[in-house]
Amino acid sequence: MFAIMFVVFYFLLIRPQQKRAKEHRTMVENLAKGDEVVTGGGLVGKVTDLGDNFIEVEVADNVRVKVQRQMLASVLPKGTIKSGL
Repeated sequence: MFAIMFVVFYFLLIRPQQKRAKEHRTMVENLAKGDEVVTGGGLVGKVTDLGDNFIEVEVADNVRVKVQRQMLASVLPKGTIKSGL
């Protein structure tokens, strides 16, 4: 009975979480200058500088913020942000 419950938890909880973590890790590793990103706090901007632990994101003209790499929520398709930045 215990083994069946473990198998159910593995396929419903553990495995999907590991898959999402792997996808996020791959996304963070493949960042490049010029990528448009959304941070965990909801800021949308363009990557201007990459470091080992931090990236610099331009959120408006001449307004740049440093963000921890792991705090990125997603990478947007190119051209999502209007050229007004």
